[in-house]
Amino acid sequence: MKLITAIIKPFKLDDVREALGDAGIEGVTVSEVKGFGRQRGHTELYRGAEYVVDFLPKVKLEIAVSEEQLDGAIDAIIKSANTNKIGDGKIFVTNLEKVIRIRTGETGNEAL
Repeated sequence: MKLITAIIKPFKLDDVREALGDAGIEGVTVSEVKGFGRQRGHTELYRGAEYVVDFLPKVKLEIAVSEEQLDGAIDAIIKSANTNKIGDGKIFVTNLEKVIRIRTGETGNEAL
């Protein structure tokens, strides 16, 4: 089992959610986060004053998948979140040692 953590642009969330659903992924946890990468934020103009926005709004997705679903989920995220512009985001994949469904006590892939 794997945990996919994807950081994407907020306006791409609906596209990614739909693509994941088409790929057979049933559960996603979404958090609103802020951060920056290579672009180091940007400068904005507000009421004539210039200021630097260091942390840009992003959306963090956490998706637990089986080994068989991993490649399909990653492809769905890449294709639907890509704008070909800086700041499109990142995908991190980590191992899950154990997954337990609280309601039923199921473990492993059955808990997903």
